[in-house]
Amino acid sequence: MLGQVLLAASGSRLVRRSVSGFPLTRRVVDRFVAGESVPEAREAILRLLGTGLSVTVDHLGEETRDAGDAAAIAKAYLTLLEELRPLELGRAAEVSVKLSAVGQALDEDLALEHARAVCAAAAAGGSTVTLDMEDHTTVDSTLRILRELRREHPSTGVAVQAYLHRSEDDCHALAHEGSRVRLVKGAYREPATVAYQSKADVDKAYVRCLRILMAGKGYPMVATHDDRLISITELLADRHGRSRGDYEYQMLYGIRTDRQEALAGAGHTVRVYVPYGADWYGYFMRRLAERPANVAFFLRALGGK
Repeated sequence: MLGQVLLAASGSRLVRRSVSGFPLTRRVVDRFVAGESVPEAREAILRLLGTGLSVTVDHLGEETRDAGDAAAIAKAYLTLLEELRPLELGRAAEVSVKLSAVGQALDEDLALEHARAVCAAAAAGGSTVTLDMEDHTTVDSTLRILRELRREHPSTGVAVQAYLHRSEDDCHALAHEGSRVRLVKGAYREPATVAYQSKADVDKAYVRCLRILMAGKGYPMVATHDDRLISITELLADRHGRSRGDYEYQMLYGIRTDRQEALAGAGHTVRVYVPYGADWYGYFMRRLAERPANVAFFLRALGGK
């Protein structure tokens, strides 16, 4: 129930103004967001890489309704990638792109144009791009854009949200040679007509999708902080003869950092999703909605403890 309230609040302009304007909010945001500028993001990236982790970097922003704003976000990605290129990080540092941030709601071709430019810049640095998945109304458009991008940049990845009823079919279609798929549970407020609602049902759907990806010929990117799902991942990897280089784990910046480092220390590729930028509100509220521990952390910070 609390999660649904927080997801609803993520789209409220009134709550956005209240939360964003509260001085102590910043203390909590800093746990989940790696600053607002490229230098701050660069510092966080290098710190994580220094502990044996990989990263995927997200310039925060979504649901852009202005062509100029979409172009500005695309340019921000190009600036970030230009900053990272001399470091020769290669696949250790990729980027994640929300297509709604680069104009998807305005014009699918516009979003494709911006995403293509970001993919080219990433490839120039030996890296790649993963497309984030957003609410269910954007899935078909995102997959169309993915197909176009993969014509020139076949390593372009995509996220699939297990809680959507359609996702098992999408996993079957995407589990082919060379296809990078990030499996997430899903973090948007969706109706029961298109998405599972209970935690138990979402977890079961996640495992079904995971089985499909592990049995396929693609490269699964298992986005979870759940120890039970990590154990299931290991069992499925063993069953399908996958070595530790044939899949990876992905976890969020600031969440279960001890687990991230432990998995990396055991020889797994662990990629941390590193968000940065000024437009942090929607991302922040979804992180609170995902785990009660995040809400408790927020309340303790507001209390100055």
